[in-house]
Amino acid sequence: MNGLALLAAATPVVFAAGLTAGRLLGRRTDRDGTDHGSPVERATFRTLHTASAAAPPLRAGLTEEAARKAVRRLRPLFGTAALGLTAEDRLLAWDGPGRHHADTALERARHVLGSGRTQTFTVRCPDPDCPVRRGAVAPLTVDGRVLGALVVLGAGESASAVRATEEVARWVSVQLELAELDRARRGLIEAEIRALRAQISPHFVYNSLAAIASFVRTDPERARDLLLEFADFTRYSFRRHGEFTTLAEELRSIEQFLELVRARFGQRLQVTLQIAPEVLPVAVPFLCLQPLVENAVKHGLEESVERSRIAITAQDEGATARIVIEDNGVGMEPDRLRRILRGGDGPSAGIGLRNVDERLRQVYGDDHGLVIETGVAAGMKITLRIPKYRTGVHSTPPRTASGDD
Repeated sequence: MNGLALLAAATPVVFAAGLTAGRLLGRRTDRDGTDHGSPVERATFRTLHTASAAAPPLRAGLTEEAARKAVRRLRPLFGTAALGLTAEDRLLAWDGPGRHHADTALERARHVLGSGRTQTFTVRCPDPDCPVRRGAVAPLTVDGRVLGALVVLGAGESASAVRATEEVARWVSVQLELAELDRARRGLIEAEIRALRAQISPHFVYNSLAAIASFVRTDPERARDLLLEFADFTRYSFRRHGEFTTLAEELRSIEQFLELVRARFGQRLQVTLQIAPEVLPVAVPFLCLQPLVENAVKHGLEESVERSRIAITAQDEGATARIVIEDNGVGMEPDRLRRILRGGDGPSAGIGLRNVDERLRQVYGDDHGLVIETGVAAGMKITLRIPKYRTGVHSTPPRTASGDD
């Protein structure tokens, strides 16, 4: 089930819990004493507000911190004495009185973990002032696996309270499944970045080092500078954290790459850069431009004997940054390009183009995929439109001088 389907499935769960919680919570007035809407409407709105506040912690997964924040926000849905969340055989969080009944609740939760079914139970307490007399435990499931349980405890038992426990447990399960999808998405992005790193071929590394070695005797200072550029380029390409970087950092890495290419091809490579200063801080997916420039070099120099010209421009277009990479290389047939972007031209063909296109669509939506203009012997023009601001898209700090990434 994909993320959209999960969200769609979550809506009736929360709404049903809202109707049940409305009966548990009763009527509500605004701060000025004005009573707006029916009790059901007010309960529903209150439930949706509570759910929206509890969702972010749960999207981090079933951890102690997430559980602690979630139970504090979810308990008002029930109007009961206490609420708990368990994972496997341990209690993650408890909100409300009756903490001395945690062992009893945890024992019931273990039964639910084994059966996958909601259970109710009686709490025997010698303290006449203890508000906990009955409890209900519902399983939390992700992809068919029972990961934990939701425990609700109060003074009595009712069919509506048990139903509310089950519905909220289902909603919590949906949030946990979305957290799993988030982790899977991050894992996929990391795998794609590893694939791009693997594309930095041993052939390029060998040629770069050979070019540097050729200057050791004739121009030691030039050899030293190139060696530093090579070290910075590889350090950036193989850094271990961050899905995003700044456009300035990505362009800096491209300049280092092109400097190493110039050491080999000399005047055969001409590069023009026109970069608007205001777009330099824009956050972009890590390694989203470098593969495109490598592609331009490959089709302009390694597959042609003519002089290669590469133009890189970045312009401010209000809410977006427009980036264009254009070369005068051999180009390709549009039909072949479409096959490459679909992955139908072999697993290793055009991996850089396809990888960048897929990541842009994942992060910003299908409207922000690569726009590529090309033809046989007509060069290639690649356009990216990167939103300057997007929720969840933040660049990592710039590289340090010591190279600690």
